[in-house]
Amino acid sequence: MSNDRIYTVEEAVTLDLDGILHLHRQYINESLIDLLQSYGVPRRFIKAEGIRLWDNVGNAYLDFLCSYGALALGHNHPEVLAAVAAVTSQPNFFVLSPGAITGALASSLAAISPGDLQRSFFCNSGSEAVEGAVKLARAATGRSRIVAATEGFHGKTLGALSVTGHEPLKTVYHPLLPNVAHVPYGDPDAIADSLRRKPAAAVILEPIQGPAGIIVPPDGYLKAVEKECKKHGTLLILDEIQTGLGRTGKMFACEHEGVVPDVICVSKGLSGGVYPIGAYITSDRVWRQAYGTKKKASLHSSTFGGNTFACAAALAAINITVREDLPGRAAEMGGYFRGRLQALAERHDILGEVRGRGLMIGLDFSPQGNPLTRPVRKQVAALIAVQMLQRHNIISAYTFNNANVIRLAPPLNVATEDLDIYVDALEDVLDKNSGFAGLALSTTRAIRQNRRG
Repeated sequence: MSNDRIYTVEEAVTLDLDGILHLHRQYINESLIDLLQSYGVPRRFIKAEGIRLWDNVGNAYLDFLCSYGALALGHNHPEVLAAVAAVTSQPNFFVLSPGAITGALASSLAAISPGDLQRSFFCNSGSEAVEGAVKLARAATGRSRIVAATEGFHGKTLGALSVTGHEPLKTVYHPLLPNVAHVPYGDPDAIADSLRRKPAAAVILEPIQGPAGIIVPPDGYLKAVEKECKKHGTLLILDEIQTGLGRTGKMFACEHEGVVPDVICVSKGLSGGVYPIGAYITSDRVWRQAYGTKKKASLHSSTFGGNTFACAAALAAINITVREDLPGRAAEMGGYFRGRLQALAERHDILGEVRGRGLMIGLDFSPQGNPLTRPVRKQVAALIAVQMLQRHNIISAYTFNNANVIRLAPPLNVATEDLDIYVDALEDVLDKNSGFAGLALSTTRAIRQNRRG
């Protein structure tokens, strides 16, 4: 097109919001911009630090979404940035000789992982970590079948989508990976029945289902699944991309039940939100079964996986997490936060349930018996999130598969004062809205006012 042009970085950082929206509409995803604008969301953010962002007119915002938990240390943690700066003279990508930072990160992950998990494979995202874990399980066991949970979410690449259990995400991509069975989440008997019927390479689960609405399974569920997997020679893959690295009050969520899976997938939070990175961690035994010969050593690889800059960021993030006991802080702050939110739920019928562990929290606004049409009933949490942004400059969002659940994933080092600001703002929004119809009307007015502003 005649309007196409090449920008310099200096030119790009001076673009105003209209210019940014135009480029995204023209060259990336116009429909996504339409969706964001329908909620009055876009801003021109120019600075980020910790839990706060600032726009181009000086307004400060609290980020309680933190890129779905990827910013476990908040925005632009100075120690993580300094770690990357310290290695910028080293080769970032070089495949013919192993990197020191990459090896050190793998050792560090083994040190913080449960049980005998020792060997890491590095990639660039959570979806890639899941892809790698599924391939590992197939290679190690010689089986092809995978058992997963309904409404589970494991990513959007083709293999990760195949084990994802939310059908609306999958319909247009059929046929997907064959030999995948989905069973109800939280039901170990369903896992047992599936494994008895037909051998499987792996069972893959989230310890807490995030995009499904922060669904916490019954106590003992993971332990029972672990037992069934061992009984049938099936590998247990736990997708800890969202729950891992301190988010739930333990370094890994499986530790709440003393479970040691065969594979853990990690990504969000691994680099402190500075560089894209993902990994799976597995035992020496499983790794040798899959790739333990020269012939098999490079069957699965990633060009950018394990690059120096991303691994330096991850190494710094792990050291901060351990030194500051951020899992313990997440448990403490999460208990305080959920307590205040639960007290709010007891005073407002519109907030039906507060659930989660640590600082992985879901606010369920599912209305019961109200007269609104079904599409509107599914948007209650979305309307609340919009008002929190428009009225109080607080960023949050509904869960991916359930627009009635707000997902909260503040930094693990969040201050008590910021948690109080969130609860007080939510109370103000709930107090100002009587019923669901009033909520929808006031949200529309807030969006229009923001656009005029």
